[in-house]
Amino acid sequence: MNETSDNQQKKEKKSFSLKVKNYVKNILDFSSYDSKTILYIIIFIILFGISVYLLYYIYFVDQTFLYVLVVEWFVNPIIRLGIFGIFLFMIVMAIQGLLVPIPSELVLLASGMIWGFWIGGIMGIIGSMAAGLLCYYVAYKGGRPLAEKFVGESALNMADNFIKKYGTGAIVIARLLPFVAFDPISYISGILKYPVKKYTIATFIGSIPRAFFYAFLGATLISHEPGETINLSEIPFERVEAQAALFNNILLIILVILIVIFVCYYLFSIYWEKKNLESNKTP
Repeated sequence: MNETSDNQQKKEKKSFSLKVKNYVKNILDFSSYDSKTILYIIIFIILFGISVYLLYYIYFVDQTFLYVLVVEWFVNPIIRLGIFGIFLFMIVMAIQGLLVPIPSELVLLASGMIWGFWIGGIMGIIGSMAAGLLCYYVAYKGGRPLAEKFVGESALNMADNFIKKYGTGAIVIARLLPFVAFDPISYISGILKYPVKKYTIATFIGSIPRAFFYAFLGATLISHEPGETINLSEIPFERVEAQAALFNNILLIILVILIVIFVCYYLFSIYWEKKNLESNKTP
């Protein structure tokens, strides 16, 4: 009896280790993808790695790092460039969108510091649309294949159906709320292949109040003459530190929530698939 039980346990262990081995092998096998898709996957992985490092540095090393970076390497250069600074603004918005720990809210705040409420708000909307579409495209091309490997195509199809049904309203609401991180929503929409037309409309509607909200905060944070660069010593760092801590904490909480949702959804999809298989076997 004991020998039979031991043999059964050995078989179960062997079966489990074989499943893990096949799972890892499947994740590392990219032979079914063309070179263009593999390139997008590599870009997605690199961006993810940089984002994780930046998140660590911003949260544990220097919470004011982003504010100093934005003022010295973004706000002041744009002010010096004059009208040509618009192009630099668009480039920075694109980079910000690809690197999750750099909050779009901070760049929108800077638009208010540079151009004031009205022009800063309009520039913020344009920049948000450009960054949102770029993130969506990268996630669609590179993130989707990775997600299929980790959670399986059937699990993603269930998520696809859910977001197609409720996605537009959810995206608009998430974009409307000033303290909900902008970029994770763009990545999720791309990974789940949410229709680009609906995504664009929802992002545009939600970006309007968001952009003007942060442009107002930026315009009131510090006053300076048109064309005059900003001196870091003039910025009230007590407010900066408080805002930086708030942004970082919110971002961290959102990322944790997304990971928990992802894990729960993955476990639920496995359970549901197993239950369906058992019901199909039942005569």
